Parts: sequence; C-alpha cells; structure tokens
Amino acid sequence: MGRLADLTVSDLNPEQQEALKKLQTVIAHNGLGGPFSVWIRMPGIGPAIIDLFVAQRKKGILEKRLFELMTLVVIRHWSAQFAWWAHGPRAQELGVAAASVEAIRTRKTATVFREDEQVIYDVTTEMMTKNVLSAATYARAKAVLGEPVMIELIFSIGFYNMVGITLNAFEVPTPDGTRPLD
Repeated sequence: MGRLADLTVSDLNPEQQEALKKLQTVIAHNGLGGPFSVWIRMPGIGPAIIDLFVAQRKKGILEKRLFELMTLVVIRHWSAQFAWWAHGPRAQELGVAAASVEAIRTRKTATVFREDEQVIYDVTTEMMTKNVLSAATYARAKAVLGEPVMIELIFSIGFYNMVGITLNAFEVPTPDGTRPLD
C-alpha cells in the first residue's frame, strides 16, 4: 500500500479529468496509478507535468526502444518498483534483449547491446553515476544519435529521475503487489 489514498475519476476536478484524458491517449493503464496518481493531485502543476509527458510520448524523436532502455537505467538507479513493472516488459517488447534487461535489473554491467543501445546505456549510466557527461561520451553519443536526439535523451533522463523520486517518496506500489527489483 502506498502513502496516498487511491483515486477514482470521480475524485478528480475538471482540470484533473482533462489531464487524465490526455494521459490515457499514450498509456495502456487507466492513468490513476504510478507517478500520475501523485502528480495529478497538484493543482495547476500536475496537469502541466502530464501535458509534458504526453508531448514527449507523442512528439518525441528518441526511438521507443532506446527510450525504454534509458528508462530502465534511470529507474534501476532509484529502484522504482512501479516504473520497472511498467517498463521492464515494454523494453523487451520493443526489442531490447532480455539479457540486457536482466543485467540492468540485477545491477550487472550490460554489454550485449547494439551500437545505439550501448550509447544510450553509456550516456545514461554516466549521468546517473557521475552526474556529468564526459567530452568523449558526449562526442560519441552526438555522432551516433545526432544533436536533437541527444537533447531529448538528456531531458528524458531528467524526467525519469523525477519519476523515480516521486514513486519512491510516496511508495507507489505495483498494481499486482509485486516488487520486481528486490
């Protein structure tokens, strides 16, 4: 059980209901779980965060497979159970090797990536462990991904740090009660 009471659609005001409708256009579940169940409670700000999330999902240029790989590295750093529950299977569905997903889950160094995946893994890992990006890693990533994707990648790393912090602070559980990162 998380630290916040469960929400239903009838608990939401019109602004929150509109944000939920937008969210439901890009996610598989009803939108009242995970970090959304926390953010939607903030008048004015929560719906804006959801708008940002929806815009990134609909208009982002970072390939979905690479986006999911980045997400796994960030959420493993935070051990965010709900996020792993949501993104671990999705990463594999989009083509990230099961061995790579398992290596990240068990905090092993993953080395079975394609070139673009290796760049995503290296950039994300470097940002999460060193809080900076070396000139060599930046140059390699920019050469492989291009500048627009590189910018989106860094934004996404930051966004998913917010996801991990939110999930952990409010102890948001997985829908089925599992803890995939124990």
